[in-house]
Amino acid sequence: MDSGHYTHLLLAVDFEPSGVPVIARARQLRALFGARLTLLHVLEHVTAAQEYLPLGFGGDLPVPDDLGLEQELLDIARRQLDVVGDTLEVAAADRLVRVGPPGHTIDTVATEVGADLVIVGSHGQHGFLGLFGSTAKAVLRSLNCDVLCVKLAEVADA
Repeated sequence: MDSGHYTHLLLAVDFEPSGVPVIARARQLRALFGARLTLLHVLEHVTAAQEYLPLGFGGDLPVPDDLGLEQELLDIARRQLDVVGDTLEVAAADRLVRVGPPGHTIDTVATEVGADLVIVGSHGQHGFLGLFGSTAKAVLRSLNCDVLCVKLAEVADA
């Protein structure tokens, strides 16, 4: 960041309605700095499929661990990320979906793409120690570049 401004932004996208301000902030910063923007959605590992099956199902039948759920979730995430990418006019090569723990995965991708600013949303509350949500805390602990945590409004349950 020797030039005094950011050149490559990494936006962690979670597809929640409360994340709209995070996307808007990334759009503003991209325009302000003329920076490259990479989008990232992190899909946490799918738990064992048995947790999703009715109690009477299975018996002695072998059941694969994920029943293709992870691939289906990856496909859905890619389609959702394409909608965001099209809206922000982000190149297809800069739309990434990864599987893993969010904090570590964001850190890894930021290093891979050479991002100098990571933008994440934070649901954190309860004073200074609770300022950041769990993903934002994990990113802050390990990242080697600047991080912008955009405060998300709490969405009431319907």
